[in-house]
Amino acid sequence: MHPHGNRGGERSQCACIAKTGGRVPKVVDHEERRRRLAEAVWSLTVRGGLESVTLRRVAAEAGVSMGQVQHYYATRADLVADAVARAVRALDARIEASVRAAGAEGDPETILRECLYAILARDEEGLRLLRLSVAVLGQAVSDPAMAAVLAPGDDALLTFTAGLIAAARAARGAPARGDDRVAADICWTLATGLGVDVALGHRSPDAAKAVLDHHVDTVLAPPTA
Repeated sequence: MHPHGNRGGERSQCACIAKTGGRVPKVVDHEERRRRLAEAVWSLTVRGGLESVTLRRVAAEAGVSMGQVQHYYATRADLVADAVARAVRALDARIEASVRAAGAEGDPETILRECLYAILARDEEGLRLLRLSVAVLGQAVSDPAMAAVLAPGDDALLTFTAGLIAAARAARGAPARGDDRVAADICWTLATGLGVDVALGHRSPDAAKAVLDHHVDTVLAPPTA
């Protein structure tokens, strides 16, 4: 490399620094800013419902200017849709984290249970995410776009869960039933409903877990004669 080959780049950097009064320009993390705005939407929604979310209130909650909010989201609908989508991804990430945590040494039954437990809001962050989901359900009834964001787990999740059920049944000595996928769908439907109960304060996380454990035991047990 020529020893003076990058002089043009150096001069550009110096000119840029000179324009900012000698300060090195700040690198803006746009994803972090969007995440911060989404978090503000979550907080406002949990406290006052989705109807309480406005661009101005989000700006105040996040401690930023209205201009910054509008720089990333042209409309309230865009902001809310992104915030809800991020909440759904956060719930998915909690399920994936449970799989990783149990997968190192866990057997299929342990991994299955831990996956389902992930949606029971057993900590503050899980509870906040579930309360947010419950809060936006009302809008989803009349908003197809929002309903799509809140749609149940994808095909890959059901396939993965069905595989766990089949393996856990085999480990218990139960014969194959051919209903693993339906059983997986029912497990997630039950877990989601129990999570909503916890979010609304109708059940404690421990009570919800007991119901889910009973169901999983029933699903995995050998059929009675």
